[in-house]
Amino acid sequence: MSSRDSRSASSRVGGTIPSGHPDAIFINGKFITADSAFGVAHAVAVRDGRFLAVGSTEEIRSLAAPSTTVVDLQGATVLPGLIDTHAHVERAGLLKNTVQLNDVSTVSQALARISEHAARTPKGRWIRGAQWHPISQLAEKRFLTRQELDRAAPHNPVCLPIGHFTLVNSEALALAGITRDTPDPDGGIIHRDKTSGEPNGTLEEAAEDLVHDLLPDWSDDERDEQLQYAMQYFNEFGLTSAISAAVDPATLRAHQRVRQRGQASLRISAMYAPTGGLNPSMTIDEWELFFSRIGVASDFGDDWLSYSGVKLQIDGGMTLRTAAMRDGYPDDPDYKGTIVIEPARFNALVATANRYGWRVGVHAVGDAAVDCVLDAYELADAERSIKGRRFIVIHGSLMRRDQMERARRLDVRVDAQTSFLWDKAAVVARFLGKETADRAFPMRTMIDVMGLDAVAQGTDYPINLLNPFINMYVMVTRKDKNGDVFGASERISREEAIRLYTSSAARYSFAEEKTGTIEPGKYADMTVISDDILGVPDEAIKDIVAIRTIVEGRTVFERKTAT
Repeated sequence: MSSRDSRSASSRVGGTIPSGHPDAIFINGKFITADSAFGVAHAVAVRDGRFLAVGSTEEIRSLAAPSTTVVDLQGATVLPGLIDTHAHVERAGLLKNTVQLNDVSTVSQALARISEHAARTPKGRWIRGAQWHPISQLAEKRFLTRQELDRAAPHNPVCLPIGHFTLVNSEALALAGITRDTPDPDGGIIHRDKTSGEPNGTLEEAAEDLVHDLLPDWSDDERDEQLQYAMQYFNEFGLTSAISAAVDPATLRAHQRVRQRGQASLRISAMYAPTGGLNPSMTIDEWELFFSRIGVASDFGDDWLSYSGVKLQIDGGMTLRTAAMRDGYPDDPDYKGTIVIEPARFNALVATANRYGWRVGVHAVGDAAVDCVLDAYELADAERSIKGRRFIVIHGSLMRRDQMERARRLDVRVDAQTSFLWDKAAVVARFLGKETADRAFPMRTMIDVMGLDAVAQGTDYPINLLNPFINMYVMVTRKDKNGDVFGASERISREEAIRLYTSSAARYSFAEEKTGTIEPGKYADMTVISDDILGVPDEAIKDIVAIRTIVEGRTVFERKTAT
């Protein structure tokens, strides 16, 4: 037993063990506890869904009764249950109900997939797409045009969300009443042909709602089934908790139904979007009336389902050429990206939520966007202190050191998604230059300036892959899927990468006393993985998979054969 092993075992099992035998023990494993010592133990005992004791196999065996279930892990490595701090959970539930484009690599492949889907879809019924990213994944590096979608699906309206953009065909535009004379809505753009002025099928930000609002609602039964499927999909990646990134009222009701029936397998803390949009379709007076009447605030709920805060948005994205930047874009110094909401309105939305006890998390990618968020938080803090309440910069993709220092003074956290670099770093370099791509998601600097507890990691699934081990690989190596390095100086250690998915991540929803580490008294959330993440070569981190996912001592996923 190593010094780290023995230190961990003695500190966990030493002292008085609560009376009563465990329901189950897990032995012969390598348990990375992610506690303050980042210790390693070899067995755990579980009772009533919580860790009863953590230590050596011999010590834990001695606690078992004849009725205790014994699980021999045969040397497998175990992490605390992994937590994705920014994912659109419900979108995984649409995998069976939408056309899948996330694996196509050319325009022709995308159109063929849409055409195949249209051939088995009744005439006039909507064709919906799952999230994808044509700019990064297609060889042509462009969106599909309205005319191309017309040919692929001549008898159906088409709606293909990308994330801040939606691609639609002529029938969808007609149903929405969008013509060359339709004005851009506040906070959105109807993209148009430069010659004719006709809508070209690309809708940006608030303009997306002109079509999205026409999509027929899923039934309650459909939503519930989709949500259970989504949770199981997350479990397959070793995830036991998630911050759901923008939960509308209908989705929250589905979460409640699934929770009440005892069918949840993923802990959810929701960033609430009361009108469904990140720039809410309410006046300031209506926004205040909503919060004055809802009667709850952030962190209301239980350990399976709670409100984490309210979600807002200030800019677009690096990979969509809409991130709001202090400096102009390299190919057009006068263009500085997109601010999607008028600053005075944004400040009022933040201040109102804060006044009624709601934590705020804001989508902010570019450095100019981060300035806007911190300005709003500073104004809100002057009215009611936000310190200790963990207000959030969501993404913080191009955050600078001076902003990190300012965030630290305000006690604001950042929840980032380095997984963007896996397959989109080259797109960032294309739009903003290699130097900017190198400083994207500056985790080394964030940890050094703000402290490990003030940052965490998610994926923004389905915009990026959900796989946490690919995300950890990128954090540790700063390599994209082609092996190209972006920002080597921002590499972090494996321990730090693990903590960003466990002990640090739990702090997002004030759950650090309940989850995030393997310690007595905490929920028995664990992820058994295929390889020793502390011992394999760097290049092998991305190939690790979850082989068993355990929530409150209950196995919610088990891989038939490790791959």
